[in-house]
Amino acid sequence: PLNPENWPLGLTALWKGSKAIWVEAKAGYMTDMRNGSFKTNLPRALLLLALALVLLLRGRIWAMQLQSWIVHRGGRGVGVWRFILSLLQIVVPLAGLQTLSAGLLALSIAGFRGTTVIEVLPAAGLFLITGRWLSVHFFPAHDDDGGPLALTVSQRRKGRRIVFGLGSTLMLGTLLLTLIGSGDSSAAVAAVVVLPIQFLTCYFLFRLGRLMQRHAHNGGVQHPYRDRILGVLGRGAMLVALAAPVLAMAGYANAAERILGPSIVTLALLGVLVLLQRLVFDTYSMFSDTPDHGREALAPMLIGFVLLLGALPFLALIWGARTADLAELWTRFREGFAMGETRISPTDFLTFAIIFTFGYMLTRLVQGVLRSTVLPKTRIDAGGQTALVSGLGYVGIFLATLAAITGAGINLSSLAIVAGALSVGIGFGLQNIVSNFVSGIILLIERPISQGDWIEVGNQMGFVRDISVRSTRIETFDRTDVIIPTADLVSGQVINWTRGNSVGRVIVAVGVAYGSDVEKVSGILREIAEAHPMVLLSPPPNVFFQAFGADSLNFEIRAILRDVLFVTQTKSELNTEIARRFAAEGIEIPFQQRDIWLRNPEVLQPKPAPKSDEDPTTA
Repeated sequence: PLNPENWPLGLTALWKGSKAIWVEAKAGYMTDMRNGSFKTNLPRALLLLALALVLLLRGRIWAMQLQSWIVHRGGRGVGVWRFILSLLQIVVPLAGLQTLSAGLLALSIAGFRGTTVIEVLPAAGLFLITGRWLSVHFFPAHDDDGGPLALTVSQRRKGRRIVFGLGSTLMLGTLLLTLIGSGDSSAAVAAVVVLPIQFLTCYFLFRLGRLMQRHAHNGGVQHPYRDRILGVLGRGAMLVALAAPVLAMAGYANAAERILGPSIVTLALLGVLVLLQRLVFDTYSMFSDTPDHGREALAPMLIGFVLLLGALPFLALIWGARTADLAELWTRFREGFAMGETRISPTDFLTFAIIFTFGYMLTRLVQGVLRSTVLPKTRIDAGGQTALVSGLGYVGIFLATLAAITGAGINLSSLAIVAGALSVGIGFGLQNIVSNFVSGIILLIERPISQGDWIEVGNQMGFVRDISVRSTRIETFDRTDVIIPTADLVSGQVINWTRGNSVGRVIVAVGVAYGSDVEKVSGILREIAEAHPMVLLSPPPNVFFQAFGADSLNFEIRAILRDVLFVTQTKSELNTEIARRFAAEGIEIPFQQRDIWLRNPEVLQPKPAPKSDEDPTTA
């Protein structure tokens, strides 16, 4: 294209192509006027052209107004409705272009070249329509939605202009190539005509790559991996934008076209994937109970991964793969791989996943119905209900696994040796896990403890909050959770304070001074115990004179409480009342006293001062 001899040829080809369209249209008009078909086709063509103008000039504006109205209403699912209504910005203008093409063709005056250009008009305009749609999502004008890229307001404004220019350039290039291709122009002429379009396209692509790198620098540390990927894509776009013009000017027009066009379409496809991922997050948030944590959930991430896998064939087609190549690859993929005498294919995996998912969901549904509807109407306690629901869940998952294996046609008989080796490994390496699992099943069946019981295991004491086959969660009185393996609960010593009922005993010890009236003390203590509302009178509380202590006469109150959970509070209240009554009755509660005996008290006396050698009286 840099050869000056080809420049006049390119301009001449453009002029001849445009003139040919005009001449063919004029000749068709004259012919239709003579036979009267033009007047017959004119009303229908004018109606289509008027409708096309309305759709092209006002359709996108109406779609944006409807989208803004839905967004300003607020509520759950705003992101979902915003995306769905934004599709009207593609559908309505594209329908306008289709209507415009149909209206121009309805005139029946266009010749071969004119018809070729008119028919390609919707496909060419799709570049501009899609570019404007992507620019609205990635470079929004309003601050309430900053878009997926971390850019400032001025940078987003530049981004909209860049994407609009890129779409316009691609549309113009498509129309020019169609116009040149409808004639008998050579490859050199096509290269001359396309070279300015390629320069403009590379200019906009280079600026777009710089914007992507700006996001990588401004993204912060919230999504480092995603920002790093976008930075790599930005550098790749800039490299393609620099390499394509060099190849085109050197005469490698096909090479420039093969790297420039697929690069732009790949960026557009990745942009669509990002928007679909956001749609999945917003949809999950709309239907979940935690609308603010949709982007942190696992299910949307898995769906996004599936979308990425689904886009791989489209990426292969974009970069030159043939449909036959993909069909052959899919055929080999479906054949699967052999494991022993069993051949496992992706279809078997898909069948297994579908059947197992259905069985798992059915199990959870039955569990939910039992937990919320059936079991609350029975006389089974909360612990028994939990055991039944948990046991049904394990049985349901086991049956779902068997049904999935059978439905997928997987023959496990050939895997007997592998299963035997795994059994040995389980016996040695996973011994504790298997022991806990078996203990958990025993615990759920025998139910020595239930959910809500107050138990003591070793040096841990608290309430049972959750029982599973592997471990049991206990909430201590410090509001901390302690995870205890189920094997310790089955094989170890466990104290259950509330098994079967909440009745328990409280013991309050008190000492009085020597010389106190024992009968009076016993009566006062009995009156205090019987007067407390938490103490049961049948059996009645007892007062025992335990022993002659070193400093006091020791008594104990032993009483049965209505609810052992209040044992600490009851003990405190009994001690308070004992102190008050003993003070009123003049009964002394002694404290420990000790007599100290010294074996050599003379060592504590001060020593006399030593005498000097000379006596002052004799001097």
